[in-house]
Amino acid sequence: MTPRTRKIALTAHVTSSVGWIGAVAVFLALAVTGLSSQDPQTVRAAYLSMELTARLVIVPLALACLLTGLIQSLGTVWGLFRHYWVLVKLLIGVLATALLLVHMRPVGHMADAVRQATLADGELGGVRLQLAADAGAALLVLLVAVALSVFKPRGATRYGQRRMRAAAPR
Repeated sequence: MTPRTRKIALTAHVTSSVGWIGAVAVFLALAVTGLSSQDPQTVRAAYLSMELTARLVIVPLALACLLTGLIQSLGTVWGLFRHYWVLVKLLIGVLATALLLVHMRPVGHMADAVRQATLADGELGGVRLQLAADAGAALLVLLVAVALSVFKPRGATRYGQRRMRAAAPR
């Protein structure tokens, strides 16, 4: 990649990553509000907002983060298979996105329940707690990915070691 293209790709990756983390933090705040509030209108608003946030913001940002991360790894010296931290970040991103897509079902279920005004006090408590716990876990996992990006722990893969030896001056 040219330096300009690399900077554009990096900007897109950082923006989508930060956006994904921020949207998950908002989702967590809404989940805690839906779980703890006694006001039916607040609970209804929280779960309807969670569905919109997840479908229109979190899912697209997760997919954008994966795509831009791949572009970054393939177009820079870090490579996709040269360093363990890059592979771990890829694994985190793929698993987090897959779990997010699975997680959309209970999000939709809660939104449908409040749309139909069938959510009574204490009803679907397990799903409500699951939404909050999953959002908290997702936020923690995404912060681990950030830490990997910042600290870049040493450790080249076997492929990376071979590439470095081949590129070393003789």
